[in-house]
Amino acid sequence: MHEIFASQTISVTELKRSYSKVLREAEGEAVAVLNNNRPEAYLVPADAYERLMDRLEDLEDMITVLERKDGPFVEVDINELV
Repeated sequence: MHEIFASQTISVTELKRSYSKVLREAEGEAVAVLNNNRPEAYLVPADAYERLMDRLEDLEDMITVLERKDGPFVEVDINELV
């Protein structure tokens, strides 16, 4: 059994038939698109996708900070940067 990460599901066939209706009824939430009763894709509103990508970038930055928090560090004289 495959876990579905959406509260709504639709078949590929139904999505092809009534794309705009599916978007309207989704009310901004993700919809799992099923093919043979298995998740094939997720239909995610653009603003939700953009928020997700922003959050992912923030998490990647946090990982980089944690990886580099103990150095190595380079000593720099601010007056020499000009």
